[in-house]
Amino acid sequence: MKEVESVQKLKELYDKDFPLWAEINYQLLKEKAYELVDWENLLEEVQDMARSDLKACISYLAVILEHLYKWDNFRDLAGGETAGKGWMKSINNARKDILADFEKYPSLKTKLPLQVDIAWIDARRRLERWLEDNGYDPDEVSLPKRCPYTYEEAMTRDLRKEVKT
Repeated sequence: MKEVESVQKLKELYDKDFPLWAEINYQLLKEKAYELVDWENLLEEVQDMARSDLKACISYLAVILEHLYKWDNFRDLAGGETAGKGWMKSINNARKDILADFEKYPSLKTKLPLQVDIAWIDARRRLERWLEDNGYDPDEVSLPKRCPYTYEEAMTRDLRKEVKT
């Protein structure tokens, strides 16, 4: 292992060569050389790791909210008998991804329901882009500021029962 002269040198390495920074910190922890560890960046990295899986679930939830909103408000504009089928599939896939993450990381079950408003921010942004891409002015469509769906509705609403026959 490359010797570390000081914590400051290790901190500088964080931005220059992250894999080497991680390897050195690992070795320092293993050797219990705690005084040389770059604690500030290490703690930040651990915190980011804890957030990354929740961020993924929030992203899946945003897809669900976006497509529920499209289903409720734009299905007739999509036209045809198959209108909304892709949205249904996307919702089901996102739900499965969330449930798979819950299986791997049970603590997310209590955290994700509290993130509906955060997920809605992403869903609104996606809806605005979708509107623009489909020839609509997002400013003329009143997308709600607050999420119009509950977490339970997002995770359990069965759109198959709402398909027009």
